[in-house]
Amino acid sequence: MDSMNIDVLRGIIQWLNEGNQASLITVVKTWGSSPRPIGSILGIRQDGAVIGSVSGGCIEDDLVARTLAKSIDRNRPQLVTYGVTREEGQRFGLPCGGTIQLVIEPLQEASNLQQILSAMEQGLIVSRHLDMQTGGVTVQPANYKQILSFDGKVLKSVFGPRWRLLIIGGAQVSHYLAEMALSLDYQVTVCDPREAYLAAWPLHDIPIIKRMPDDVIRDMMPDQHTAIVCLSHDPKLDDMALLEALISDAFYVGAIGSRSNNQKRRERMAMFDISEDEISRLHGPIGLKIGSKTPPEIAISILAEITSIRHGIENNTPHISYKSAQKSNNIKLVAP
Repeated sequence: MDSMNIDVLRGIIQWLNEGNQASLITVVKTWGSSPRPIGSILGIRQDGAVIGSVSGGCIEDDLVARTLAKSIDRNRPQLVTYGVTREEGQRFGLPCGGTIQLVIEPLQEASNLQQILSAMEQGLIVSRHLDMQTGGVTVQPANYKQILSFDGKVLKSVFGPRWRLLIIGGAQVSHYLAEMALSLDYQVTVCDPREAYLAAWPLHDIPIIKRMPDDVIRDMMPDQHTAIVCLSHDPKLDDMALLEALISDAFYVGAIGSRSNNQKRRERMAMFDISEDEISRLHGPIGLKIGSKTPPEIAISILAEITSIRHGIENNTPHISYKSAQKSNNIKLVAP
């Protein structure tokens, strides 16, 4: 898999292995608006080279200047805050009076970072505990529910794909969606039992599972960090997946298809032991309305909708509830 944090870790590890000095900077707290979220990381080499981001650029410039001036403590971690005053906020490009707090950690060797990188490349989640007094580091297994925490004494950073995406179907849109989701730190699983799609699947880093989708979803036990997207264009496979997905805790469930096809899909769902409220969770037609036509554009629109739902933001998706569809079409459905 690949992600911004993985790129930063790889870059820092290479610097250290080449005999350079480096610092790891982590966003630990923000107030108001801030350019980058908590947990964002940045690496700075002793000559001012940077990888990653903690702001729009001005804070990075100041950190580089501190590094070149050798004013950063090389013996133990330190806590710095930007944007306390209006003048400082304007100087560092922090919008709307935003304030950002960073931990600057001088790195001595790449050992624990390599351990974290190896775990992330295996799709695992780990927590890195940094003692602010001693600079000592321990790495422990973590889970999807853990997030960064900082009490002033110990910084507990979480690395790994804390969000999961299950894609049903291995068609072309799935290729692009899977690749794009990796950059947002999703752990991506693709399921398609059809031989034709298994042979043509091009992504070696994301294996395609040859199992029935309902079995995969049950084994996966979707939680509130899981999104499920049906892209197979095969009603048998998509419906099989949706019957399990809609009764799960997944924060997002969507299926590709036109408005009429999705209404028929909702009607089929109602013939099973599934409630109207559960059917109403289905997003379809899937994706934000951005005029997408090509497979990459469709993938972008899908991932944008998932992102907006994940952040609790209303959007312009054509998603309609099952109850609204019943009312507008004057349809009365009775489950057997």
